[in-house]
Amino acid sequence: MLDVKYLRANPQEALARLESKGESAEVGLFIVEFLRLDEDRRRTLSEVESLKNRRNIASAEVARLKREGLDAEHLVNEMRGVGEDIRDLDEGLRAIEGRINALLLNMPNLPHGSVPVGKDESENIEVRRWGEPRVFDFEPLPHWELGTQLGVLDFERAAKITGARFTVYRSLGSRLIRALVSFMLDLHTSEHGYTEYYPPLIINRASLQTTGQLPKFQGDVFHLQTQDWFLNPTAEVPLTNLFRDEILDEALLPLRITGYCPSFRSEAGSAGRDTRGVIRTHQFNKVELVQFAHPQNSYEALESLTNNAEEVLKRLGIPYRVVEMCTGDLGFTASKKYDLELWMPSYERYVEISSCSNFEDFQARRGNIRFRGSGKVDYVHTLNGSGLAIDRCLAAILENFQTAEREVILPEVLRPYMGVERIVLP
Repeated sequence: MLDVKYLRANPQEALARLESKGESAEVGLFIVEFLRLDEDRRRTLSEVESLKNRRNIASAEVARLKREGLDAEHLVNEMRGVGEDIRDLDEGLRAIEGRINALLLNMPNLPHGSVPVGKDESENIEVRRWGEPRVFDFEPLPHWELGTQLGVLDFERAAKITGARFTVYRSLGSRLIRALVSFMLDLHTSEHGYTEYYPPLIINRASLQTTGQLPKFQGDVFHLQTQDWFLNPTAEVPLTNLFRDEILDEALLPLRITGYCPSFRSEAGSAGRDTRGVIRTHQFNKVELVQFAHPQNSYEALESLTNNAEEVLKRLGIPYRVVEMCTGDLGFTASKKYDLELWMPSYERYVEISSCSNFEDFQARRGNIRFRGSGKVDYVHTLNGSGLAIDRCLAAILENFQTAEREVILPEVLRPYMGVERIVLP
């Protein structure tokens, strides 16, 4: 949620920054409507306060008249009318504030000044690369074929159980999921300073509103019909909401937390995109990194968080690149974002494995997440990124480390968790 004081003082600047994200003309209408409603709110509030002040003065006068044995009935009757006017204005004020809140909840975050201006993903900027894509001396198989041959992926039984875009992991495939989760959590908690949580996977409306999925993107989440609850769409949601409506001690910042969460997403609008294999499914696994940072240090925290996610790929030995999102590819909530993309031989391109974002105080305002320092209370800056997406890591391991004999040589860091060095044909 944007800062009301900033919007009020800098409407044209806010509009220009939002237009750089490629937002529609509707955003301009939002700002115009906000300014109108904000003026109505301040005018109504002034009227209410004036009437309440008048009522207080009259109440004191009524008390004086009664003490002196004089008639106060005319003032009492007058104040009944004033009280009714106050009630009407208070109701109108609540309605105006509700409309302002609805506007703000649908207004995107502003891009940071350092974000490159661009219209879409074609204008993102590659920041760095690590590792070299492997050159095979045989025809490599895509993970969906290799995984099926190795007996670690079963798409047919998943479709029988549920439907398309679900996966059954089997045998060493299941163990590889567990190994990746344990390896990532161990790394982040023992070396990167994160505290591990395992939160609920059923999320309420307020939590999704805090992180920005609601109200704008309700079509992307699975809604439970018997309750106004939702299946967790990404571990960012429950982890960020751990501290909703709380005031943190400044000494705790940056507060680093991590967690493993199965996640569920409808993938609305993604028809035809990466539909084979485990790259884009309705149920997937993630280890998430979340930080709550001091506003003065949040961009240092973004670099730190991104490096933490990169370290996972380095230790797995998977080639990757870091891409800085331009304004037109930032999305609804981020002020600045890096994507980590790992190399997938089947696509002959890099594929996103993590988005590392600084939301500044956008989510904190929606969720009322604050900190206290030197007696002053202010909003924290929230950040998150996958550390990493488990299923896509598994797919990349199968594809990048396969042999001509259709075996997969496992990364060395995973072997203690797996108990084997390779996955072989059954």
